Amino acid sequence: MASAVDVRRSLPGIAALLATAVLIWFGTGLDPFWPCMWLAPVPVLLFALSATWWSAALVAGAAMILGLVNLWGLLHGALRLPFGALAPLYITEGVMFALATLLFRALARRGALWSALLAFPAFWVAFEWSMNLSGPHGTGGSLAYSQLRFLPLLQLASLTGPWGITFLLCTFPAAVAIAIGLRTQAPQQAYRILGAATAVIAAVLLWGSARLASPTAGAPVQVGLVASDGPNTAVADEGVPTARLLQAYGAVVAQLARQGAAVVVLPEKTGVTVEPDLKSVDDQLQALAELNHVRVVAGLLRIVPSGGGQPTRLRYNEARVYTPGAQVERYDKEHMLPPFESNLTPGTALTLLTARGASAAWGVAICKDMDFTQLGRRYGAAGAGLMLVPAWDFNLDWIQHGHMAVMRGVESGFSVVRSAKGGSLFVSDDRGRILGEIRSNAAPFSSLLVAVPGGHDRTLFVLWGDWFAWVAVALLLLCLVQLVRSYRGRRLTGVDAP
Repeated sequence: MASAVDVRRSLPGIAALLATAVLIWFGTGLDPFWPCMWLAPVPVLLFALSATWWSAALVAGAAMILGLVNLWGLLHGALRLPFGALAPLYITEGVMFALATLLFRALARRGALWSALLAFPAFWVAFEWSMNLSGPHGTGGSLAYSQLRFLPLLQLASLTGPWGITFLLCTFPAAVAIAIGLRTQAPQQAYRILGAATAVIAAVLLWGSARLASPTAGAPVQVGLVASDGPNTAVADEGVPTARLLQAYGAVVAQLARQGAAVVVLPEKTGVTVEPDLKSVDDQLQALAELNHVRVVAGLLRIVPSGGGQPTRLRYNEARVYTPGAQVERYDKEHMLPPFESNLTPGTALTLLTARGASAAWGVAICKDMDFTQLGRRYGAAGAGLMLVPAWDFNLDWIQHGHMAVMRGVESGFSVVRSAKGGSLFVSDDRGRILGEIRSNAAPFSSLLVAVPGGHDRTLFVLWGDWFAWVAVALLLLCLVQLVRSYRGRRLTGVDAP
């Protein structure tokens, strides 16, 4: 009899855990269904309002961890990260979600409903921002990327970066949980909170829709992309293998140039060059550019002997730029993917290209660089209207990781041309609209030709940076102060537990 009672008492927690986990599973992951994340925290937050603090923490943390198992195939399978490296990542996400839930619960049960509404999103934004500043993966874990297909909301990134999107994404479920869970104790205030949150979100969506309807800046530029999952599955060896592969790429480049491409982007790490043999590769690609009157951006792995009789060699992940009638230019990747690129030397400088008749400069970045808001802002501040991005994905993550670059374009006012093997070739404008996309395995050499706006759009995020993240941190501190003060105030439910 006692066991049956215990099971019945556990059912609400189990139901909340499973409901939130399922919504997180489908709302994030490799191909997110964006509406799910607007409701994902609601079951856990509702349960927390009437549960003990420890059961609320357990349910919230377990729900987040279980939901994020949707990435296990990518992280453990494709990336081959060991359990020992993944466990801390999952535990951190679970603990942080549990703490955010407990903060919401404590404030709401003490009658500080407005503070509870703000504390939950503020906590999560502060957590995401700290991971962006201190971790090697930048904004990679942000919930904001679940909304890339929700274009009216995505426009908010031009003002706040991803932080404002995450904030609204967590505010709505907090408001819903308050309105449902506390409708009998404080109905007027609970419904007022839901109305205010809904009104703010509606205003943001109306503004985002108006921004989408406004014209983009700059004359269109014909851009070409080419990548291969056949001959170029791995990095071609130095010497003859790289020369042969580049010759095969060259045939597609020439075809795109005949169709009107002003620039053609090849993928990351197409082949290996070891100095002093780099000159032969440069001569080959420069001749391709000259003959076809087209600019070529090619990703190469460049190895430089250190000299002095030492065996150590410097290794660079480069994008080399070949322009008819001009010297070869290069960009060295700044942000490496650990542990695969831990042996490479990171770059420190932007590469800005000028183009005849273009209304703005063109920037160059490589793959993981586009996970970081700071690099995008630097290019935005320099006036870039087009970002040329060689890349290399892991097949499974062609949406989950590949499309993260779309948000950089919205944040910093440029279009993105990203050519990835093991993923997709796509072009997006500064509103986040994907103008063309094809999988890299669609043909031995997949190619794409798209006309894309080439102008730069000045954004508040470029001017003010992470201002909204600072606002979220300030709100979190104020909510914590409110919590401390509320310990001696009235408690809405009369329960002393935090």
